Amino acid sequence: MSPSAPPEPEPDPADPAGVPSTGAASTGAASTGAASTGAASIGAASIGAPEADPRRVPGYAAADLERWAPEPDKRPGRTAFQRDRARVLHSAALRRLAGKTQVVPAAPAADPGPAGRAPAFDATPRTRLTHSLECAQVGRELGAALGCDPDLVEMACLAHDIGHPPFGHNGERVLNEIAEPCGGFEGNAQSLRLLARLEPKRFVPDRVTGELVSVGLNLTRAALDAATKYPWPRGGHPHGPRSPKFGVYEDDVPIFEWYRQGAPEGRTTFEAQVMDWSDDVAYSVHDVEDGLHAGHLNPASLLAEPERREVFAVAADRYAPGAEPDELAEALDRLLGQEWWPHGYDGSSVAQARLKDATSQLIGRFCLAAEGATRAAYGTGRFTRYHAELVVPRATRLECAVLKAVADRYVIQRADQELVRADQRVVIGELGEALIARAPDGLDPQFRALFDAAGDDRGRLRAIVDQIASLTDTSARGLHARLTG
Repeated sequence: MSPSAPPEPEPDPADPAGVPSTGAASTGAASTGAASTGAASIGAASIGAPEADPRRVPGYAAADLERWAPEPDKRPGRTAFQRDRARVLHSAALRRLAGKTQVVPAAPAADPGPAGRAPAFDATPRTRLTHSLECAQVGRELGAALGCDPDLVEMACLAHDIGHPPFGHNGERVLNEIAEPCGGFEGNAQSLRLLARLEPKRFVPDRVTGELVSVGLNLTRAALDAATKYPWPRGGHPHGPRSPKFGVYEDDVPIFEWYRQGAPEGRTTFEAQVMDWSDDVAYSVHDVEDGLHAGHLNPASLLAEPERREVFAVAADRYAPGAEPDELAEALDRLLGQEWWPHGYDGSSVAQARLKDATSQLIGRFCLAAEGATRAAYGTGRFTRYHAELVVPRATRLECAVLKAVADRYVIQRADQELVRADQRVVIGELGEALIARAPDGLDPQFRALFDAAGDDRGRLRAIVDQIASLTDTSARGLHARLTG
């Protein structure tokens, strides 16, 4: 069952800017889910109660703070964005990111390191959850420095990877193939689906059947917009229709159109741009840090050929299209020339402290460059929603791109990791085949309900894909073994 758009809003006389209130009449929508999952007591009695005064967040209009289904605050005094942040922070979908690999997989205790060259210093590398927490810290501070509401930016950063399937981008590619008949799979579109439909938090009665349906976390309009990195459907990229990146599935378009009402087409909010850059900063820096900890990267390699040329080729191909080798070399050499750059790593306490200082210096360098360039372009003041664009100097973007390429070359492209990724693709592919053949058997109750309520094969396949995407790396292997063993 697809969500239906809210009725035409009435102007809100309490809004001094004359911004229409677009959520007040939407409480009966079949908004974002199929059949009830049994949580009839959740939020149903509160629908239609007045919200706290939405004008309490400086820099944001009343419409920015509306929810698809209005509801009262349990503890008056909190801002709408504090509630949004808390809802994402307490969500099961966020917790599941603890079981999803970031880049460096956890090494077995007896692992001597790559090719026996070095010990695996750190058996607890970052997961998608720890990356999201670190991204949120970076984004909160950068956003606050530029006048954004810090809770809103932190929420967007916490949610930015929440739709990631097991095995990350590797699993995403296989799921996209499985989901082709129902519109494909994209982690960012899945994030919106979780926030607005799948994560069980708020239910409202369907305006036609009266049956309770999920509206997910029921976040504010500005929160959903801030968490949207690609504000277009599949094939709708404003500059590249063939791009695989998109941010909304076809049956989630009504809620997308509701929170994007009045937004410039194809443009992301300022908060989403801060989230996106914070993500780039966090993972470029921390993936290199994890690679050093795991013994996969020897810093001396960055001074030698042909390793440098290989890094620059990866950067130009994947992270900085069109960049010339000379300017990429200059970017890397600027970093290598810093007094805090780690030119060696032996796993000792002193080396760990120096490495941690280097990561802190890099994060500060990248964020201060963006803050300074944005202020230079737009002046002082509070930058929110569509009032400005985040400006990141080209030199800074190239430095960040080179770090991404270093992690790619020395961690992602390791021969042993390609064997792991091949096995992961088999697991997801066979799991999809098994569930398609036997569903609703094998589905968790939440996804079984969506499967049973689907009106066609596309909807049933989407429910299966939702199930697989919700799994952690370990639970995907467990379900695969149970269904195919």
